[in-house]
Amino acid sequence: MSRQLLAMALAPLLGLFILGIGNGFLATLITLRLDAAGASAVVIGWVSSAYFIGLAIGALLNDRLLLRIGHIRAYACFASLVAVTVLLQGLWLNAGAWFALRLIGGWATVGVYLVIESWLLTTADPRVRGRLLALYMVSLYAAGVIGQLLLGVTDAAGVTAPFMVIGLLASLSVLPMAMIPRVSPLIEHAEPLPPLRLIRLTPTGVMGCFGSGIAVAAIYSLLPLYLQRNGLSVERIGQMMALVVLGGMLLQYPIGRWSDRHDRQLVLILIGVACMALSMGVLSPGASPWLLAGLLFLLGGGIFAIYPVAVSHAADRAPAGALVRMSQGLLLINALGAVVSPPLITPVMSSVGDVGLFWSLAALGGCLALFFTWRRSRRPAPLPMAPFTPNPPQTVVGAELNVTQELVEGAIEHEHIEDLSLAVPDVAVAEPVWQAGETLADSEPGAPRDTRQRDSVD
Repeated sequence: MSRQLLAMALAPLLGLFILGIGNGFLATLITLRLDAAGASAVVIGWVSSAYFIGLAIGALLNDRLLLRIGHIRAYACFASLVAVTVLLQGLWLNAGAWFALRLIGGWATVGVYLVIESWLLTTADPRVRGRLLALYMVSLYAAGVIGQLLLGVTDAAGVTAPFMVIGLLASLSVLPMAMIPRVSPLIEHAEPLPPLRLIRLTPTGVMGCFGSGIAVAAIYSLLPLYLQRNGLSVERIGQMMALVVLGGMLLQYPIGRWSDRHDRQLVLILIGVACMALSMGVLSPGASPWLLAGLLFLLGGGIFAIYPVAVSHAADRAPAGALVRMSQGLLLINALGAVVSPPLITPVMSSVGDVGLFWSLAALGGCLALFFTWRRSRRPAPLPMAPFTPNPPQTVVGAELNVTQELVEGAIEHEHIEDLSLAVPDVAVAEPVWQAGETLADSEPGAPRDTRQRDSVD
């Protein structure tokens, strides 16, 4: 990677890393504080869900603000809002107020991600976007691990100290972006595919992304509650959560490469079965702390891998012009899963006890495995068409970072549309998307009539 590219990417990635350290343990901290204050699991679930509601709203609307005021000023606004909401939570412990603050915080946080991802997308040469995405992942996951490990240190300094540290980090993250001596890039407004059209295009991809959102939100929001109620100290909880995030970071790539060599639907089935077995293993009586740590590490690896493998499967089936908008739609499906996760699982925890979290994760893994098996029996998946790209859920605009030249070529090869004379750019941009049963002439105004029908994809 050239020095010029590194210089362009350094400021946004450094800002992401600084803010990500605080965000890495904020969800854990909020869950632990509400539980210590006597809030029920249902209340904790709704407060946690507010953050994901804010993420979904921001993913749809924040790009308009970014287009209006520019990257640097937008980043300063969003990061400042993150700092303000966190500091207010440290000053005022009230579940209703925290619901509103978490919603605003989620909206502002996804705005920060939007600025960073669109900056990387628009400033870099398309040939190096894969490496930029790798740096983005390293920054995001490393910050999450460090943040969880800092939980015990900051909590020991006082009740409000962790909130002050997170607010300070959010404010400091503005400095790298504000000191950039250059004009910020421009982006175009992008719209994802509607959910119903996505379901017709890729049922397996939709279900995988939705289930991933449920599982990941449960891990971040409710696993700290389970660990605290089982007698672990705050410092130990931070270490366990760091292991989960570390497992997601380290195991995602091996699982993804495995999916490159085999049927991705089969890989998704095995991941679902593994998550079910690991969740049941956590529930086994007399599990030692070391065994629990190992199970959580593996469970994090499995849960965090569902989303990228599901997106890769969908990309194998999609027409070339649908790749970007399909990725954007799958991101919003993932966010919807995260929104409904705490309100769905916390009543189970209230009914059967804290073990309801892992009963729910086991049931989710089993349901996903059964659904993927059914889809595979109805229509077997093709061999992977392009190399796997490990990635965390991002924003609607940042989805374009994942649409590589290899994905475009694989989609074109699968669709057998050489005679359409498509001009393939280095990285796909948002183009008209074919619906199931729609002709080319219907989807592209002014194009020659073509009566061939597009098959639905899975």
